[in-house]
Amino acid sequence: MDIQQLLYFIPVAGAVALAYAFITTRWINKQEIGTDRMKKISEQIFKGAMAFLAAEYKVLALFVVAVAVILGLTAHEASSHPLVALSFVLGATCSGLAGFFGMRVATRANVRTAAAARGGLAPALKIAFRGGAVMGMSVVGLALLGLGGLFIFYTGFFGVSVDQAPDVTKFGRLINVLAGFSMGASSIALFARVGGGIYTKAADVGADLVGKVEAGIPEDHFLNPATIADNVGDNVGDVAGMGADLFESYVGSIIGAMILGAVAVTGGMEAAVLPLIIAAAGIIVSVVMTYAVRTKEGGNPQHALDGGAFGAAGIMLVLSYFIIDFFTGRVGGAFNFAGMEVDTMGLFIAMAVGLGCGVLIGIVTGYYCSKGKRPVNSIVEQSQTGPATNLIAGIGVGFESTAIPILLIAAAIFGANHFAGLYGVALAALGMLSTTGIQLAVDAYGPISDNAGGIAEMSGLPSEVRERTDNLDAVGNTTAAIGKGFAIASAALAALSLFAAYKQLALGTQDIILTDPQVLIGVLLGGMLPFLFSAMAMKAVGDAAMDMITEVRRQFRDIPVLKAALTLVATAESEDRALTPEEDAQVLAAGDEADVERCVAISTQASIKRMIQPGILALAAPVIVGLWSPHALGGLLAGTLCSGVMLAIFMSNAGGAWDNAKKQVEEQPRDTENNLGKGSERHKAAVIGDTVGDPFKDTAGPSLNILIKLMTIVAVVIAPSLAAMHGSKAAADKVEVSAKSE
Repeated sequence: MDIQQLLYFIPVAGAVALAYAFITTRWINKQEIGTDRMKKISEQIFKGAMAFLAAEYKVLALFVVAVAVILGLTAHEASSHPLVALSFVLGATCSGLAGFFGMRVATRANVRTAAAARGGLAPALKIAFRGGAVMGMSVVGLALLGLGGLFIFYTGFFGVSVDQAPDVTKFGRLINVLAGFSMGASSIALFARVGGGIYTKAADVGADLVGKVEAGIPEDHFLNPATIADNVGDNVGDVAGMGADLFESYVGSIIGAMILGAVAVTGGMEAAVLPLIIAAAGIIVSVVMTYAVRTKEGGNPQHALDGGAFGAAGIMLVLSYFIIDFFTGRVGGAFNFAGMEVDTMGLFIAMAVGLGCGVLIGIVTGYYCSKGKRPVNSIVEQSQTGPATNLIAGIGVGFESTAIPILLIAAAIFGANHFAGLYGVALAALGMLSTTGIQLAVDAYGPISDNAGGIAEMSGLPSEVRERTDNLDAVGNTTAAIGKGFAIASAALAALSLFAAYKQLALGTQDIILTDPQVLIGVLLGGMLPFLFSAMAMKAVGDAAMDMITEVRRQFRDIPVLKAALTLVATAESEDRALTPEEDAQVLAAGDEADVERCVAISTQASIKRMIQPGILALAAPVIVGLWSPHALGGLLAGTLCSGVMLAIFMSNAGGAWDNAKKQVEEQPRDTENNLGKGSERHKAAVIGDTVGDPFKDTAGPSLNILIKLMTIVAVVIAPSLAAMHGSKAAADKVEVSAKSE
């Protein structure tokens, strides 16, 4: 089989993933939806989520058009093409569509998961996971359909033959134009992650602090007007935002390997096409393994999810050997990477090192964020003496949790580079994300389960239903943390490969020397940017949360029937008893007086307004520094990579540990005298710790890995223009010096 025929397997694999998503969505929509009250609450969440997405996409559409025009007008004809604007628009569109499809089904799967939980844990897990699988398959399907389709189109447009040694100039232009797809994906991902994170955490903080801490009512109680906004936020932040995040991680790892294969491996198209074929095979494996995720009643959902994700990784690792061997066999058994002969086993080991690193980082992340483990236990213990010691313990856990992942990433870079050079490092990043379809399914299942618990609470379902959804949600917190660990680690490896591609495109044979003042200035600026970016995100959450808290307090104070009902619920909670039928009817009627639309509007307006500034920072910084000096831009990318990875791990793990520490306290027997369980001072301290951790793990932390790759891919896209600009300037300076000497 020649490569030209094989190319069509790429968009076909994408279409298979989308077909799976469509069929699964139809199956989910046929499941039981529950009581009338569950339907009403579900519809409120659905409408709020869609309203936010519509408002966000209107703003992003203007941004996409503006950037596309700039890219089209400034593309350097010698090494790029105005079609880079088309790639950018398609990348942004596919990223947005992935978030839209995933969130639409998540807001339908949540209520059906709650309804299924009435019959047991196993049926609830099945619906929640299948809902997450729609998100996962939408992401990988749209990514490969877009990338594969564009690649086939561009090979024809630029006259590049895929079955013989290509014209280096034409092929370089093709790959640079294709990189615009990744830039579009990363741009939308950053805004979606930041905007969604601000939305969800503003609502979450407002709901928790006023509802649980001040009013003393249960989490997700329907009397709390911020609860619907909180559940909407789970979808816009942890489904749409996370989907866009993994979309750009997936695309970025593929593009990084393709660029290095194009600019540094001599001989043919094999090294550039190989990453696409590995990704396509990963889709098929992911689809098959979704059917292996199931559990018996009373079983552990974590084992079921781990079996699917790690099983897919194992199958993909074996399959990748034969794929690599096929491609190296076409060029005499080895790729020539910058003079280094790399055979099948070297490339396979590099990919295995990346996959192994991802799995180990997932295990380490799970250890630091899981209930019952030493780190979370230490936060629970420190919560006994109040919020201050809870916060100190959580920050300590977060700082400590950076050490082993950084060592693992360093080992992966060393091992992959040793066996296959920087191309091997790019394959290592792809290895981590080769089964993104099922990894994201496991990840997205978490917010669906969280929503299901909220719907169960607001609908007044029996306590055992909430216990089942809480069980699913607690596992979801760990799987979400593991997913973020994969994304951060892959970001480091993909950014390194893209950094190498930038250096090749912008500087050619010139080195980036740390003692060069321009480079050192770039490193310092780059090291600062993740902190400035995180500050913007955290302050945005704080400002929006203040607005939410003020509104919830106003409603609790100024709506008489709501105020009276709150007193009834808080009293029953403190006495650890159920409401009487008369009290329950009074509380239920009062719940309809809560102005949930106002709280949804507050989160929507705050997130749309405050997501712009961090996004512009990420896009503008590499352009401004690059115009001054390509060497300084190299330093900027290195500094951002170094500080951004560590800060992202710290924030994500600290937030995950705080969250599960709160849940662990809530599972203890209620005993306020001995400072145990819900309603105790320990519980209040744990809630405050979780509130601080929420923007860490769901807003600033996961946005940093997008920041790292977005800045790097922007640098790659503008590299040809920088090379032309600064090359011409250097030539002019040389002529001027020669004239003076004469």
